[in-house]
Amino acid sequence: MAGRARSRVSGLDIARLRLRNQHIVGSIRGEAADVVRWLGAVQAQDFAGAKWSLGLRLRHAMDAQIDGAFNEGAVLRTHMLRPTWHFVTPADIRWILALTAPRVHAANAHMYRGLGLDPAVFRRSNAALAKAVEGGRPLTRDELRGELQRAGIATEGGQRMAYLLMQAEQEAVICSGPRRGKQFTYALLDERAPPTKPMDREEALAALSRRYVASRGPATVQDYARWSGLTVAEAGRGLASVRGEYRCEVVDGRTYWLAESGTPRRAGSPMAHLLSIYDEYISGYKDRSAIVSPEHGARLVGMGNALSAVIVVDTQIVGTWKRTLTKEAVVIETSPFRRMTRAEKEAVAEAAERYGRFHDLPVSFE
Repeated sequence: MAGRARSRVSGLDIARLRLRNQHIVGSIRGEAADVVRWLGAVQAQDFAGAKWSLGLRLRHAMDAQIDGAFNEGAVLRTHMLRPTWHFVTPADIRWILALTAPRVHAANAHMYRGLGLDPAVFRRSNAALAKAVEGGRPLTRDELRGELQRAGIATEGGQRMAYLLMQAEQEAVICSGPRRGKQFTYALLDERAPPTKPMDREEALAALSRRYVASRGPATVQDYARWSGLTVAEAGRGLASVRGEYRCEVVDGRTYWLAESGTPRRAGSPMAHLLSIYDEYISGYKDRSAIVSPEHGARLVGMGNALSAVIVVDTQIVGTWKRTLTKEAVVIETSPFRRMTRAEKEAVAEAAERYGRFHDLPVSFE
């Protein structure tokens, strides 16, 4: 029907299966690192939103607990995949970087040249960065800027510094360290992530493909390529290498990969979720037609950078929300795209209360 999302395609309930496989419905019993391990990598440039993405997939998770996991290094944060900031576990960071960094370097090559960054500069900068943070001495971006300047490496302008740091992340030199108050730091990756057995490229490609299909199916090769930053051809080769382990269903000429089919048991309807716009339920796919109608999708696009969070009722994006944290409460303001039923409003209010519990604060709901 025109104007509605196509969450169910010829019996394949795409959106509901994704909710289940991503554990938005059906929480994981474990810790923050268990969620990150299941998903492979979790988009995390919005740090607060990314912590909530982990929290809503866990039972009884608290923001402070996820902060602790991050500061202790159970969950790391670095640029990878497309690339943007992602949470990743110490066990997975090296092989995912080794697999996806070549594409990142290729995409960044024009910027490298324009900023005067060549292999000789990177060798010097990576050595200076590693020396600066070795011995468990995490430093902020501004502190690292000073270290590079003392090593005779120019850092004028935000872009040059950004690409020096990103290249060092891609080469597994540095990654996130513990936060210092509200400031982020960088640490030596060798000190945050113990060495792991290296994988050859085909082995890593198969491993990432397994992780993606299990946690995000049903999904197409185009979805996988967009999420991973791999070419469609390479993503397809990875999926083909694990074909015997997963199901493929061809619908309207599209092949959907998934761990299992069938309609998940409804936990109750309506059910609401308050998600970051960068949540993997959204950022994990190229085609989002299963979770938002064309009309509402166009409205989201029109909001541009003003958009930070969405309301999902059952499986569909039906509005936006924003929160303000004070010492006394979490103030949540919602902006639905359509008139909601009483039951839907109650479900959204319940989701808001869950968000408040995550921060150990009462909720003021508007």
